[in-house]
Amino acid sequence: MCANNKSALKRAQIAERNRVRNKTYKSSVKTLMKNYLSAVQAYAANPTPESKQEAQTRLAAAYSRIDKAVKRGILHPNNGARKKSRLASKLKPIEQTA
Repeated sequence: MCANNKSALKRAQIAERNRVRNKTYKSSVKTLMKNYLSAVQAYAANPTPESKQEAQTRLAAAYSRIDKAVKRGILHPNNGARKKSRLASKLKPIEQTA
């Protein structure tokens, strides 16, 4: 760190701490989104009530984590809304055809 005084050093330490904390949230959001997308693909391949329920459960988990990240200031509200919209748009056409 290239801090020249005590307060700058502290800010650098806090920024690093927050970066690591934010990284875990962003990573878990991505993981839950991938889990949901794989469930949607499984539902598209074999549209059963169980696979639909699994996709909806994973969607709820992804929504929850996205909302928590927005609440904590890790994601911008518009970014969270965009992610949720894109997730919902993946399942909707499959539900209408099935």
